[in-house]
Amino acid sequence: MIWGTKVRLTVFGESHGPAIGAVLEGLPAGEVLDRDAVAAQMARRAPGRDRSATPRKETDEPEILSGLLGDRTTGAPLCAVIRNAGAHSGDYDGLKSVPRPGHADYTARVRYGGYNDVRGGGIFSGRLTAPLVFAGAVCRQILKRRGVSIGAHVLSVHGVSDGPFDPVKISGPLLDELSSRYFPTVSPEAEQKMRAGIESARQRGDSVGGVVECAAAGVPAGAGGPLSDGAESVFASLLFGIPACKGVEFGAGFAAAELFGSENNDPFYFDETGTVRTRTNRAGGILGGITTGMPVVFRAAFKPTPSIALPQESVDFSTGTSARLVVRGRHDPCIVPRAVPAVEAAAALALINLL
Repeated sequence: MIWGTKVRLTVFGESHGPAIGAVLEGLPAGEVLDRDAVAAQMARRAPGRDRSATPRKETDEPEILSGLLGDRTTGAPLCAVIRNAGAHSGDYDGLKSVPRPGHADYTARVRYGGYNDVRGGGIFSGRLTAPLVFAGAVCRQILKRRGVSIGAHVLSVHGVSDGPFDPVKISGPLLDELSSRYFPTVSPEAEQKMRAGIESARQRGDSVGGVVECAAAGVPAGAGGPLSDGAESVFASLLFGIPACKGVEFGAGFAAAELFGSENNDPFYFDETGTVRTRTNRAGGILGGITTGMPVVFRAAFKPTPSIALPQESVDFSTGTSARLVVRGRHDPCIVPRAVPAVEAAAALALINLL
């Protein structure tokens, strides 16, 4: 539950415990923290505010305990807690003995000897992305003052696609606008079609997944390094900590495997200011694990929510026999819209460590 080197994040708590929270160490002192901007990011991730999300109600108001005096960071660890209020723990009584397919119930039982908290998924719940979003909301304000803008959109949901970013020309205002919305798409028509698909799955008691595309503009060249210090490694190590994230690709990603080198290489040139740029950006703004100065562009794929209302095959540990499971409770028919601010937060934390 600890991530980062220069700026270190610790996430704590469980989905149905008294509270969850985050500790950020290594932030520069004297940085102004806009609490309203933090609250806006928290609201984008919070449950119970949109029909495409779980109806669980949580205010997700971070209570800052240390590291802030007035509206400026002190240099001490910044600690915030987020109280849990809308838990229905009784919905999870049967999952101790019958694990949900596609969820961490089984692997957590093996790893922790059956002592793990299964209520709401425990430490494996998407609820734990709330502290991540808080930390990212803090870091993105610091980055913004240094000319870096971060934003993402829902690129696809179950076969319905939005238009991708132009990887060469990504403006800060576009990213800022996308990062202010709950269900951000470049095309309004794409959002409507995606919502229709999510609602259809919800009515069937099923769920759908999708892809989030994220970009950072204003990232200078030269950040990162080889091997585990590489920019892709730093981003991916936190992105894969977001529950349900099953794939990450940068730039052309897997599509690059189908290209010739002459097609995949990004030609260099000097722009009008004498800065080295590239005509295309199939590298996603990263070469050799080091940023090129072009926009950093990546995509994260999210699987369908494993907790669904349809009957599923499982096993019963108490009897040692096969079992049929129907999951009760309140769950997202699609977590992708609420994953967008978590992806942006991961990008902000990755960049603040790299820069």
